Amino acid sequence: MLNPTGIMMEPAAPEARPALRIVSLLPAATEIVAALGLADRLVGRSHECDEPASVATLPALTAPRIDPAGTSRQIHDAVGRALADAADGPATTNALYTLDTARLAALEPDLILTQAACDVCAVATADVRAAVCRMSFPARVLELSPAMLADVYADILAVGAATRTLAKAREVVARLRARVASVACRVRADARQAEACPTVSIIEWLAPPMAAGNWVPELVSLAGGRDVLGKSGSHSHWITWDDVIAADPDIVILVPCGFTLNRVVAEAESPAIRNRLKMLRAFRTRRIYAVDGHHLFNRPGPRLVDSLEVLADLLHPGIFSFPATKRFARQM
Repeated sequence: MLNPTGIMMEPAAPEARPALRIVSLLPAATEIVAALGLADRLVGRSHECDEPASVATLPALTAPRIDPAGTSRQIHDAVGRALADAADGPATTNALYTLDTARLAALEPDLILTQAACDVCAVATADVRAAVCRMSFPARVLELSPAMLADVYADILAVGAATRTLAKAREVVARLRARVASVACRVRADARQAEACPTVSIIEWLAPPMAAGNWVPELVSLAGGRDVLGKSGSHSHWITWDDVIAADPDIVILVPCGFTLNRVVAEAESPAIRNRLKMLRAFRTRRIYAVDGHHLFNRPGPRLVDSLEVLADLLHPGIFSFPATKRFARQM
């Protein structure tokens, strides 16, 4: 090819395919993306995405309609009022979260990661799909909806397939499976635990109390315990403190959804909650623990395996010693 001066030029290289642009509207999905080595492909996040720390510079596309800084009871009441008001309002209005659809469109993502498991925990998939339908360009929406540990592995593989990093996703899953197997094998092999299977209650909300479900009872079993109130693979469900007292578990672990460790401790030490905890045998034996639910048990991504390791530490002191326990758990 000749340029205007008559000099022969090399043919222009074909335009490189633009890098995949990812928006994650779920903290667990953000951590999956990072585990796949794609953190630099993220262009937007939810207001709760905080790991890895680098995502703090990305625009937050969601925001809560209620104040998330209150106590368990205040948040519970606010959610109830918001849902009741929404029932009388436009069907297209999300009661608990806003989605910045204009900013989402401006980011021109190729892939949007969201969830279809709990409309109370994050922006609903229906809202995301409605926003995508109004965009002037195609964007794929990938819904994550885990109920068990195997579903989390499947989600990692699904994100890997969607981002052309399936081989890396398989490596990540293999490493997570190996860590899970290591904990389970050590629990089974240790002679001191051969006849010991402590009963456990994991409380996912404090006022009113809620028994953790989904993957949590499975993690308890893998850690060598028996969950006396949770139902494996089923949604978390409301209980009463009388239910906890009647179950009389050996160990009680407090992991309120969305609460960091300091918030869990502060609320557990409030008179309303502490007076309930004092009625438990686990209180007298000092087997009540506060754990950062926001970063561990409530986040169904790679750190569910960290959650398992923390459980193993708390259920079998002196046998395990994992770094995450010191960072995310505290004896009450």
